[in-house]
Amino acid sequence: MNIRKTVIASLLVCMLPAAVMAKDITVGVSMALFDDNFLTILRNSMQREMKNEQVSGQVEDAKNDVAQQLQQVQNFIGQGVDVIIVNPVDTNAVKPIVDQAKKAGVPLLFVNRKPQIELGDKMAYVGSDSELAGRLQMEALAKAMNGKGNVAILMGDLANESTRERTKGVEAVAKKYPGIKIVQKQTAKFMRNDAVDVVSNWMTAGDDINAIASNNDEMAIGALQALGKNKDNVLIAGVDGTPDALQMIKNGKMVATVFQDAKGQGEGAIKTAVKLAKGEKVQSIVDIPFQLVTKDNYEKYLNLNQK
Repeated sequence: MNIRKTVIASLLVCMLPAAVMAKDITVGVSMALFDDNFLTILRNSMQREMKNEQVSGQVEDAKNDVAQQLQQVQNFIGQGVDVIIVNPVDTNAVKPIVDQAKKAGVPLLFVNRKPQIELGDKMAYVGSDSELAGRLQMEALAKAMNGKGNVAILMGDLANESTRERTKGVEAVAKKYPGIKIVQKQTAKFMRNDAVDVVSNWMTAGDDINAIASNNDEMAIGALQALGKNKDNVLIAGVDGTPDALQMIKNGKMVATVFQDAKGQGEGAIKTAVKLAKGEKVQSIVDIPFQLVTKDNYEKYLNLNQK
């Protein structure tokens, strides 16, 4: 009987480190901006998944400041986190972050915004193909326009990879239609209020615009606000599939959005980060597919990107 107890006790002791390790993983997360509808959904998804994976985490707001984001990463390293997740402020300015993480030997994962560097060891990206979002969006607009008319593009933050890629996708599809012409292209920094100003200026200048392809839903909604009574004359499409945009599609105010799975990105980021922290092999790019949303299928997406 004593031998049996000793064996059981030994087995429990052997099992203990693995269980403790699983619960002791710490994650440092630096988000580009808390004050953004889509990124809020993404952040909440990551925090829920941290609880599911039983990891502890610290989530910081970089407030769209590259220097502040680098400082947050340095602080995470100083605190001894096991893995760092970054939603970059500027996808072209991540080298200092990569250098710091590499020097400290801390695994690094980028989420939602793809960095403009080659991913090395102990690194990964979880997100979606931004050019595809632009293509899907413009195909929907082209169909609604019957292949002819003038298009304006509301661009996001110019320092962001998704701005360039989504715009590139829109332009590639527009080129396929001889009757479609891109007449305006301007940044509104992914912000609703900035889009109101940009589109108001277009209207004041008397620009002949039949459709607006917006790099995200927030700017698309800003465009609707700026158009006011004229909104029925301009077709609008966004990207993200936020609850506000889905409501606009339901009400017939927007032609389409392209669902970006914030929940899937958040869950994928934490699952991949945990594997990185444990030294397990992961895919360097984890793709969460975009999906076109129109009035025909919007109900399917109503509860997916909830905050």
